[in-house]
Amino acid sequence: MPYINGTHQQPGDPMRAQALKTLFLVSMLHGCAGAPGLEAKIRDFATRYTAAWCSQDPARVAAFFAPTGSLTINGGTPAVGRDEITAAAQGFMTAFPDLKVLMDSVIVQGRDRAVYHWTLVGTNTGPGGAGRAVRISGFEEWRFGADGLIAESQGHYDAGEYQRQVSPLP
Repeated sequence: MPYINGTHQQPGDPMRAQALKTLFLVSMLHGCAGAPGLEAKIRDFATRYTAAWCSQDPARVAAFFAPTGSLTINGGTPAVGRDEITAAAQGFMTAFPDLKVLMDSVIVQGRDRAVYHWTLVGTNTGPGGAGRAVRISGFEEWRFGADGLIAESQGHYDAGEYQRQVSPLP
């Protein structure tokens, strides 16, 4: 028979059931996927991150990353640190002065990981742009650091479809 808090417990004992329920809740709150508080915090984080992308202020995007965090787009060279992440975000904001990022979903995968699904909409009217409307969806795989900021983001979208949409019409 199991012991909980030094007391012998019978299988149908209400004290045992309460102790198991408490153990389950504690484990959820300490980082298991599905913890209500954790999901709400990450959803709030993702909502604020989305607003930063829509702000036309690339430093606001970079502020969501740890000082030595990284952003890699489609397996390319990582932008490491807030200055490089600011530059990467600026590239999109310059190409799309009317840039809007929509949060499609965020999936919590544990206390330090989440997948953020997004859709970018805008008109490619920046320098060298063809003036074409673009709508492309993708996702970022986030790993959070101990500070609660993004330590690493692996971004993915269909580069071929993006290129088709931004290219001048024949």
